[in-house]
Amino acid sequence: MKKKSQAATADEFDRRFDAGEDITDLIDLSRARVSHPGRKVRITLDIAESLVRDIDAIRDRIGVDRGALIKVWLHEKVRKEKLGG
Repeated sequence: MKKKSQAATADEFDRRFDAGEDITDLIDLSRARVSHPGRKVRITLDIAESLVRDIDAIRDRIGVDRGALIKVWLHEKVRKEKLGG
């Protein structure tokens, strides 16, 4: 089987992925790592209604779940703080 040519740019890679093309030949799996985040813990936050509306406006615009968006933001902030930023 002929190996596919590498994607020249990230945009080309995304386009090929979005088109449903098999991209397994384009990925270097030797450097892949599996993340095991550990046991999940449920937390409850009391947040101002206006902030929730702002968050919902952003999630509606980008098309993601509120909880997923908040998790990503928290992860990004914690990572930045751990790196001293």
